[in-house]
Amino acid sequence: MESSKVADVGEAGSSSSINEAPASLHDIADGYDSEMEGLTIYEKKALLVNRELAAQGMGRYQWMVFLLCGFGYFLDLLWAQAFGLILPSIKQEFGFSAVDSGNLSTAFNAGLTAGALFWGVVTDIIGRYWAFNFTVLIASVFGICLGAPDSYNGVLVLAAFVGIGVGGNVPIDTTICLELLPRGKRWLLPTLSVFQPLGVIVCSAIAYGFIPNYSCATDLESCSNVAAGQPCCGKRDNWGWRYTMFTIGSITIAAWIARFFLFKFKESPKFLLFRGRDADAVEVLQYIADFNKVPCTISVESFENLGEDEGPTSAGVEGREGRIVLGSGERQKNLSLFQKFKFEMSRLQVLFSSPVMTWLTVCVFLVYCFDYFAFSISGAFLPTILRNRGTELGLGLQWTYLSYIYIKLFGIPGVLAGTTIYKWRRLSMVVSSALFGGMLFAFTAVHDANSYIGISGLVYCFQSMFNAILYGMTPEFFPAPVRGTACGAASFFGRVFGIIAPLVGARVLAVSQNGVLYLAGSSAFVSTIFVCLIPGRFIGGQSY
Repeated sequence: MESSKVADVGEAGSSSSINEAPASLHDIADGYDSEMEGLTIYEKKALLVNRELAAQGMGRYQWMVFLLCGFGYFLDLLWAQAFGLILPSIKQEFGFSAVDSGNLSTAFNAGLTAGALFWGVVTDIIGRYWAFNFTVLIASVFGICLGAPDSYNGVLVLAAFVGIGVGGNVPIDTTICLELLPRGKRWLLPTLSVFQPLGVIVCSAIAYGFIPNYSCATDLESCSNVAAGQPCCGKRDNWGWRYTMFTIGSITIAAWIARFFLFKFKESPKFLLFRGRDADAVEVLQYIADFNKVPCTISVESFENLGEDEGPTSAGVEGREGRIVLGSGERQKNLSLFQKFKFEMSRLQVLFSSPVMTWLTVCVFLVYCFDYFAFSISGAFLPTILRNRGTELGLGLQWTYLSYIYIKLFGIPGVLAGTTIYKWRRLSMVVSSALFGGMLFAFTAVHDANSYIGISGLVYCFQSMFNAILYGMTPEFFPAPVRGTACGAASFFGRVFGIIAPLVGARVLAVSQNGVLYLAGSSAFVSTIFVCLIPGRFIGGQSY
């Protein structure tokens, strides 16, 4: 499959086509192995790792990694939902304008954007291990402090730093799971997304417990906007949102403790392979086998029998520099700092190494852009719209925050449906994204409490189904040497649109509540179009 071919990368920074210069074919074990034909040495090694993981099966190690990565997904929407739920209370206390209400979501999304790109690139350079642990550590340190600020600007700064940590979770955790799960268990990739609605439900439950009971009366204005001595909303009477932040920060710390202290996560064998550390990759596979109490049949000799890790040579600037194939770790160690930098930049050319690969990369990035634009608007403003509609119907804060829990419960069957139909990836993504946009349009036509909850629930159901499949598919499109970078970049571009979305949405909301819903729904439909344009040859198949 073309998406899985890895380019040869040269010392001078040149990159050949992904399909160019396959390694010579060798006999594997006792006979000819047709699946090895046409593959580079790195791809052959990756295929052996795939077979070893399949032979070992889905053991305790994989289930632990799956659960801890699921916790990363959990934190992603735990925090995203939190800022939407505390926004009305923060606005009431600090007294900023409706136009500035989008700044909180924008600050968080700015952090998510920087974090997605940074951690995505870093995980392909220094490894999955460090990103796996430090993303959650950063989120926990700044998250626990979020209930302390006495100004809106202080909240915005801390929200951005939380975003930097949380931003790497989804692309990195999906990459890690893909590289450790047996191919027959790949349906578990979209199942990771079931932790996201759980995060939203837990967040909504926490907010339901604190905000209605420890908040100012809804008819009070901020103390900064009224004369001295007048009844107003200040910090003393508005601790609900702060208690919510302290609680969510504590949950994030617990997630980091589980990752760093309670479980010994090993570096991904695929990462070790493309860095030329074959012996370390075998050691990790042996550790996983021992942890799972199953035999390990792979050895360094298994890789050596495939042939020499050599790329075809070509004249360099000085006449005798050979091109480096990904996985040539010893030769990577001998490069100068400048050569290593050029090597890393050359590696990224895999994403644009042929017209069809370029088209795939662009389509995936655009799907993320318009998907994130749609759900950033709905996530940031549906709670506010729901609260306003509830007030118009004479319903209190208790109804509003309890309704959030009911709505987010719809996300669980959405993810499970996406997992069930994961085999038909493209069709399921087209249907779910179209229904996501359609339900946003439908919300504008209802006018009673039950319909508000029902339609909002369907919005979240189809959004969750679509994102579950999208997040599961994305790492399948790209080979391990650029997988983290590609997933991080896709998330980065999506987050950029996520930054823009609340700013645009806040201005549209100031004019029309229905207008912001039409804007989000239209963006979801554009995402549907680009899903249809993804080349079919990249969907499914071996992962290298």
